[in-house]
Amino acid sequence: MEILADAMVDTVELLLTVQAYNTHTLSEHELPPPIRRHFWNKKLRGVPKPLGVKVEDVCAIYGHSSEDVNRAVQSLPFVDVADFGSLSLTVLDVGLEWYKGKVDDERIVKNPAVAYCISPEKYERALKEVLPLHAERLWIDSMIEELRRELEEEAEEMLKLCTIVAPDEVMLSLEDIVLTDEQKENISKIVVALEHREYLSEVGLYDVGKVLFVGPPGTGKTSTARALSKHLKLPLLEVKLSMVTNQYLGETSKNIDRVFELAKRLSPCILFIDEFDFVAKTRTSDEHAAIKRAVNTLLKAIDEISLVRHGVLLISATNHPQLLDVAAWRRFDDVVWFPLPNEEMRREILKVVCKKIDRNLDFDELASLTEGFSGSDIRTAVKEAVLSALMEGRKELTQEDLLEAVKEFKKRLKMKKEE
Repeated sequence: MEILADAMVDTVELLLTVQAYNTHTLSEHELPPPIRRHFWNKKLRGVPKPLGVKVEDVCAIYGHSSEDVNRAVQSLPFVDVADFGSLSLTVLDVGLEWYKGKVDDERIVKNPAVAYCISPEKYERALKEVLPLHAERLWIDSMIEELRRELEEEAEEMLKLCTIVAPDEVMLSLEDIVLTDEQKENISKIVVALEHREYLSEVGLYDVGKVLFVGPPGTGKTSTARALSKHLKLPLLEVKLSMVTNQYLGETSKNIDRVFELAKRLSPCILFIDEFDFVAKTRTSDEHAAIKRAVNTLLKAIDEISLVRHGVLLISATNHPQLLDVAAWRRFDDVVWFPLPNEEMRREILKVVCKKIDRNLDFDELASLTEGFSGSDIRTAVKEAVLSALMEGRKELTQEDLLEAVKEFKKRLKMKKEE
């Protein structure tokens, strides 16, 4: 009976969603991702209107057997079955009331199209809950296909310079990263700027949304950029400037232009430039002219990109701030420092890393023994402890396992310093 009940609810939900989409001024953004993906048309780069619903659609989206869906339909007097398994609601209001009586608000706010028919408050909540179209891999891939058709070889030159990540492909969330109060405040500013892009445009504040992450390796700069992609539901274009720099120096400037052009075409998005100091370094009088041109091209590109106008949030990261030109510093409206974690932060990082491990661990002792460790170092030490335990046939992690891993990692750090 539970399978039948689920099939009934899912069938009605799909019919309500499609009818709302067909009859109201709703876009693909208001469709739940599974329904959006099912009806997506690659040629149109969208979901066509009007949509029709068949038994096979319910099966494909929700994973039911055709037998269960047909039985469900027979139990729903307000659902009509036509030729070839086509389904429709005979009375919308009856179907909507039936659905509201079977599900809770948590399910309703995962479907903006249905929530639109229920109340403005639920609709607004649903828009915040559901992954927007531009955050989906299918949208990113469709934009890339269009780019390839339009620019052909030039598109390939653009795409090989960066890695494009969809938000739902990011493993870490902001909750998985231990941040300082100052870092949290800076991230809150980014969120506010994105939420109020229209207002910022109205008041003429275009030069926002350019952030520089500064700190030693392993302190969370890249992880935070990726987690922001997940949190803000924005695609991430990840670029390492060492990959942009070409052995033919004249190509470096072209590559920089290509990266920024790609970000504009895939907006709204986050453009994350790692190893920022690789090109934007202190300029000296004896530098090659092509290097100077590359640096100037980068600075100009930063000047011309805008979160408000183009929908591109620019985040750059460097491990070597002392190498940056003063002109490079001026391009950023905010600088976020990522220091090595203090003892309190190390304790919290250990708790986050070990939260899924069966344990009875003394985090205070471990935090005091890991002075000088970055967040990445701590994660590596825990990983080594887990692997060592597995090598011994154990899945229980002990304090001794971690103490030994910390001891061994300290030896590794010492060797690095001696090099």
